[in-house]
Amino acid sequence: MLASHSIGERLIQFNGVAKVYNAADGKAVRAVDSVTAEIDRGEFIAILGPSGCGKSTLMMMLAGLLRPSEGSILFKDKLITGPQEDFGIVFQDAVLFPWRNVRENVELPGEVEGLSRNDRRTRAQKMIDLVGLSGFENKFPNELSGGMQQRVAIARALSLNPSLLLMDEPFGALDAMTREQMNLELQRISLESGATVVFVTHSIAEAAFLADRVFVMSGRPSTVREIVPIDIPRPRDIDLMASDKFGTYVAHLRDLLEVRGDAS
Repeated sequence: MLASHSIGERLIQFNGVAKVYNAADGKAVRAVDSVTAEIDRGEFIAILGPSGCGKSTLMMMLAGLLRPSEGSILFKDKLITGPQEDFGIVFQDAVLFPWRNVRENVELPGEVEGLSRNDRRTRAQKMIDLVGLSGFENKFPNELSGGMQQRVAIARALSLNPSLLLMDEPFGALDAMTREQMNLELQRISLESGATVVFVTHSIAEAAFLADRVFVMSGRPSTVREIVPIDIPRPRDIDLMASDKFGTYVAHLRDLLEVRGDAS
C-alpha cells in the first residue's frame, strides 16, 4: 500500500491560466481562460464540463504536455514547464503494449526509470494487487475486458508512487455497468493509495460520486465557473446515487452547466 496523505497541504496552484490556439483562418481562439484555483495533497478533484469545453486542455497543461499561453501552474510551489516524473497519467484508451503481459505493462515505468528487475517486479505486484488483478499477471491485453485494461493502466500510472494521478475520461468508453464498477474501484484505490487525483469527465453523476470538489467548467472560452465541494462521507456506495442529498448535488451541477438532459 502507498503512503496516505492528509488533505490540507497545497500541491497545485493555477494562476490566471489561459490557452490560446490559432485557428485555420488565422484568428486566435481562447480555449481556456483565466483559471485560478488550488488543489491540496490527497484531494480527489473532478473537472466537469461538456465535450469540447477545454477540460482536457486544462489537464494537459497541468501535466506539462501543453504550455499555458498566459498565467502559470505551480507544483509544490515550483513552475511546471514540461512533463513531470512525479505524475501518473491515464487516458480514455488504456494504451497498453499488446506484446507485453499485465506485469510487463505495469513494470514499464520502472524500466524507463532504470529500477532493478526485482524492484520493478515488487512495485508492479503491489499495484496489480491494489487494482484487483492478482492472478492476471501473465494475461495479455487482448485477453482482458475494457475495464480490466483500464485497471492495468491505473496500476502502471501508480507504479512509481506519483504525487499526482491525472485521468482524462478514463471510463468514457466503458458500458454503464462496468463504468459504475470502475467508479467504485477507483474510489477504493484512491483511498488506499492516498494519491491526489485530477479526474476529467463530462458525466455529472460520476463527478459528484468520486470527487471531494468539482471544478465546473463554462463553455468556451472555458474557465472554472464554480468549485463545488461534495460533502458526503467516504467510502461511498452506488446506493448513494438514489439519495436526496446526492440528487441535490447533481441538480446543482446540472444547473451550473445549463444542461437540461440526462445527468448520466
